[in-house]
Amino acid sequence: MTQSRPRSTAELERLLQERTADLQRVKAEYDNYRKRVRRDRLAVRQIAAANVLTGLLPVLDAVDRACAHEPLTPGLKDIADTLESQAGALGLVAFGEAGDTFDPARHEALAHHVREDVDRLVCTAVLRPGYRLGDQLLRPAHVEVTGPPPASPCVRRG
Repeated sequence: MTQSRPRSTAELERLLQERTADLQRVKAEYDNYRKRVRRDRLAVRQIAAANVLTGLLPVLDAVDRACAHEPLTPGLKDIADTLESQAGALGLVAFGEAGDTFDPARHEALAHHVREDVDRLVCTAVLRPGYRLGDQLLRPAHVEVTGPPPASPCVRRG
């Protein structure tokens, strides 16, 4: 059996600093782990919400069409309002308005009209709204656009 010999104060100080540094490293690793787990949980929640909401987009479209073409009964109004509020609570945002500047990253042009009095592409009719969840595009808006006539190509002579 080995006997423990008395240690000097300097050696004890050094051991204390080593253990303190080890403890600080372990604490930092654990804090990073907790942050990573929290971030991963939020990402999984975002993906799950996006999947559910993407599946519900045809239902939202059907309810919107029914509200636009059928007499608005109290039951239909209640369904539309509840569906809209619950989807909104999950972060779903509809976009696409007549008059919006056309953005190919958010809009899908299904028709293009030319007018002399406009200087940029503008959404003139929204055929189907687009939806996003936070910064994630779930579906582009289907729109009709109106824009200026195309510029005439430069003729180069050789």
